[in-house]
Amino acid sequence: MMSATTNSLASQARAIVLAPDPAEKVARAKQAARDWHRRRLSLGRKAGEPAMPSRPGRPDLPRLLPPREMPRRSAAGLRGRIALVHSLAHIELNAIDMTWDLVGRFFDAPVPRSFFDNWVRVGVEEAKHFALLERRLRALGAAYGDLPAHDGLWQAAQDTGHDLLARVAIVPLVLEARGLDIAPSMIEKMTRGGDEETARILTIIYNDEKTHVAFGCKWFRYLCLAGRKVPEPTFHTLVRTHFKGRVKPPFNDRARAQAGLSPTFYKPLAALGYSV
Repeated sequence: MMSATTNSLASQARAIVLAPDPAEKVARAKQAARDWHRRRLSLGRKAGEPAMPSRPGRPDLPRLLPPREMPRRSAAGLRGRIALVHSLAHIELNAIDMTWDLVGRFFDAPVPRSFFDNWVRVGVEEAKHFALLERRLRALGAAYGDLPAHDGLWQAAQDTGHDLLARVAIVPLVLEARGLDIAPSMIEKMTRGGDEETARILTIIYNDEKTHVAFGCKWFRYLCLAGRKVPEPTFHTLVRTHFKGRVKPPFNDRARAQAGLSPTFYKPLAALGYSV
């Protein structure tokens, strides 16, 4: 059960990240967004309040495994759809935590209020995405937690917890941008298989994530300008330093361009075959 509402955005962000129950995370995210946009919250924590946690709260299930130990996902039929939706729900749950961790961890950054307006919107939309996918799992006869899940997603938050510019580079401009690359084929596959409801949900997520990447582009450029850094080479350095993975084609150049992410950001990394 949710406790009494705290009176700062940073404190609410901490409570969202720490909540072990996904339904509580979603409810807290919605309430925090309402309170912030209605000017009911201050921004920072009070003196003596604890800092953001190193790991988010999680339910007992799903069982979290290292990436190399994840079982091969079924690709066909109902089991394949359940496995896909479960995997996406887990990604969205991590997205809730990574976004609200950004809000709570960097509350004292020298940025305008509109920075937090944008990321609060992202945080509540990630909560919406998880809720839609979790509901779809139940309609398919399954539940979040029925399958093991990847334990490497939070690594991006841990690796960038000291640097706002790195966090903005890695989460929206690498991880969410990758979502723009793969979403159209997933939507087409669900539509072709007659699963219009899953396709509808994936389309909502896809359209929202264009906005999330656009926010990332806007604030990455803002922070680079404030720090007198050139955006593209700064991005390349941050990705090479902090991203434990590959930036690889095929790219959805059109969707990336709609979000303001030009090929000069990501194609040089792919051309180098970048991998850590």
